[in-house]
Amino acid sequence: MIAVVTPEQIRQADAATIAVLGGCPDVLINRAGAAVAHVAIGMMGGGYGKRVLVICGKGDNGNDGRAAAQRLRQRGAQVRELDAAVAAEVFVDVRTTDLVIDAAYGIGFRGTWQPPIVFDVPVLAVDIPSGLNPMTGEAQGAVLVANTTITFAALKPGHLLGDGPAFCGVVELADIGVDVLDHCADVDIFVVEAGDVASWMTPREHDAHKWNNGVRVLAGSRGMSGAASLVCAAAMRAGAGIVHASLRDDAALDVALPTEVVQRRLPESGWGDFIASDLGRFKSLIIGPGLGRGDDVFAQVRDVLAIADIPTVIDGDGLIAAIDPYNSPSVIAGRQAPTVLTPHDGEFAALGGDINDPNRITATRDLAIKMNCTVLRKGPTTIVTSVGGPVLLVVSGDNRLATAGSGDVLSGVIGALLARGLEPLTAAAGGALIHGLAGQMSPIEGTLARDIAGNISDVLSELVGTR
Repeated sequence: MIAVVTPEQIRQADAATIAVLGGCPDVLINRAGAAVAHVAIGMMGGGYGKRVLVICGKGDNGNDGRAAAQRLRQRGAQVRELDAAVAAEVFVDVRTTDLVIDAAYGIGFRGTWQPPIVFDVPVLAVDIPSGLNPMTGEAQGAVLVANTTITFAALKPGHLLGDGPAFCGVVELADIGVDVLDHCADVDIFVVEAGDVASWMTPREHDAHKWNNGVRVLAGSRGMSGAASLVCAAAMRAGAGIVHASLRDDAALDVALPTEVVQRRLPESGWGDFIASDLGRFKSLIIGPGLGRGDDVFAQVRDVLAIADIPTVIDGDGLIAAIDPYNSPSVIAGRQAPTVLTPHDGEFAALGGDINDPNRITATRDLAIKMNCTVLRKGPTTIVTSVGGPVLLVVSGDNRLATAGSGDVLSGVIGALLARGLEPLTAAAGGALIHGLAGQMSPIEGTLARDIAGNISDVLSELVGTR
């Protein structure tokens, strides 16, 4: 996993490293400058004869820029240094400049600034684009959009959240000898990589049978049977040995579900007793996608959640149904078995999460504590956390996941991973990464949710095959 640190944590790690180096900050500045120059040369296709404008502020960020400027001059580049305080007075175009390096203000910047107008000239940001909040990724006033951002030692939340991905461009992580995990015991935010998920997965035993990883699904209703179909298909593609599914409508059963899925219609009432009759045979439960809404449905869902004693994924209509009519989280929070919630921002707000908090990580942690469960908050960067656990960020997804039914596929994958024995936090984060990689294998345009579901087994086969 890749560490993600706060400004305070990186300052602490920098100070500890400088102390080890004899109290001389110039060592780290020179290393950072060399890393910036290296990336700059790569962006320009060389150094000799290239024309570079370096915008330098007064602090450490500006010092990194000045060190980079010196390195670039040594490689034959024509370098001009510009004081960030007067940058707004400058117009830059491709006839006079090959690259602009934004070393104006770093992660400690408070306030706003006015960058130069750079037209189509490529921009390399040092640590973070100046004016971008390092914790939330929010733009604070004008920000010079970067083609590439080089950051040091660890990522910052602002690279991944809010406007960060759009303003940072490609983020390059440079090792300058600062070990944040050595010097900061409280680092608890990480980006999940494919190798992490591979290490969490256990290949099937030679004597495995279908009930080792059985999944129970309550999803789908008249007009929404596709949700149940996608959940079940994704669960089976992600390793569920057997899936039993119940929809609310007889007519939808046979036409909706994959042939391999065992079908049992939900009764009009008494869902809790109906599920309890054979729930012990299954390793996980998925409830909610396409179930529909209404007081009768909501009451039945809450009954199931109160009685279900196996790991459970709650998604879609199940999230709304699980909200106590008296605005209490007791139905979910009181569960003894592990629970994973998978809200988008609208559902996050309905559950009592603060969508107005610009710090999405803090708000997601708060909801996980309130609900006493694992929360997967969907977004361009997916946030997964649980009570007392770390925050895991997943960045494998792209706009191909923005298609109807994609969330149902994600729920199926998470349910299957829970059934395979993963802990709720790793099942949710692993499911999000697999879901994103399956999306990447789909067409650039016109991706359907069933395309994503169809790619899951290939993604898993590759991950498990790397062990």
